Amino acid sequence: MIPFSVVVLLLCATPPPTPSVALPFKQKGFLDFGKSIDVEGLMMMVNDEEEGSAVEEYYKPEYYKPEQPTCPFGCQCNQKVVQCSDLGLHYVPYDVPPETRLLDLQSNQITEIREDDFKGLSNLYALVLVNNKISRVHLRAFMPLRRMQKLYFSHNQLTAVPKNLPSSLVELRIHENHIKKVAARDVSGLGHNYNVDGRNPIQNSGLEPGAFDGLKLTFLCISEAKLTGIPKDIPEGLHELHLDQNQIQLVCPSLSHQSLNFNVCVCVCVGVGVRLGLGYNHIHHIEELHLENNQIPNVPGGLAGMKYLQVVYLHSNYISQVDMNDFCPEGFGVKKTYYNGISLFDNPINYWEVEPATFRCVSNRMAVQFGNHKK
Repeated sequence: MIPFSVVVLLLCATPPPTPSVALPFKQKGFLDFGKSIDVEGLMMMVNDEEEGSAVEEYYKPEYYKPEQPTCPFGCQCNQKVVQCSDLGLHYVPYDVPPETRLLDLQSNQITEIREDDFKGLSNLYALVLVNNKISRVHLRAFMPLRRMQKLYFSHNQLTAVPKNLPSSLVELRIHENHIKKVAARDVSGLGHNYNVDGRNPIQNSGLEPGAFDGLKLTFLCISEAKLTGIPKDIPEGLHELHLDQNQIQLVCPSLSHQSLNFNVCVCVCVGVGVRLGLGYNHIHHIEELHLENNQIPNVPGGLAGMKYLQVVYLHSNYISQVDMNDFCPEGFGVKKTYYNGISLFDNPINYWEVEPATFRCVSNRMAVQFGNHKK
């Protein structure tokens, strides 16, 4: 079975530009659950994990031996899935069966997570708390959930990342809260994916030194915040960083995939990754670069020297000219991975003035997209 972290990257990665010169450029973003969660999809994940696991049956407390399965009043219980959404609940139900693997509590009126709300739920795989009014979480609330892998906390009133999150956690989604600060050790122990995207008013000063220390992340998203620069101390193993819709003025691509669209991009720097503490060698392994919807006047320098770069999003900028060596290295016999997509859509470029040799290291002519610039 494919490791979950890989699956998330595949789902979140932005596809290459549509090979068309007539239709507007369309881009699919990473997973955005909005104000509801795809519970059926989570159920499939739960079932797949159970079928593919060779681990013995999960521990069940001896004190809990009901003659008949129980289900919280008003909820629907089926095959270890407990759905209690849209019931106007003010607290987590006390009688959730201990064998529950998915607990759906979205779209209720819950304001607080208490210490014993999840007591006995050591089998829980996914917890959905989206679209409530939660502002307080007890320090010990998540300690019983030692096998939980997915926690969806978006659309609440949190002012800080909850403490003592399970070390088994693979994915945390906590966008659209009131988080202004991520302190050191707030997310210590997290596994693979950390997501605080979507209107959390985090500034650069709100990311304390060491906030991401010790984390083995593959995906990090802090978009629609108030960042003016790329955060420092980014985990070295990070594969994908999304900083969409911030106020970043300096872009220094240093990751496998980097999404920085909808920023005010004054200067695009390639080759100064040392300033981020990541080392120059990381720059050469970028495969996908997002710089669309900015105010970039020229094709960023240095792209031709990035050997593994395959997809470049530069649409909706102010680029008016493309030179012959902007994308491809000079000379023959210079090793360079072929581009699968270059999006120059919605730029003031006269494409008929661009030399055909400019795209000599592109897989095919349909991989380059021009057109539809509105003056």
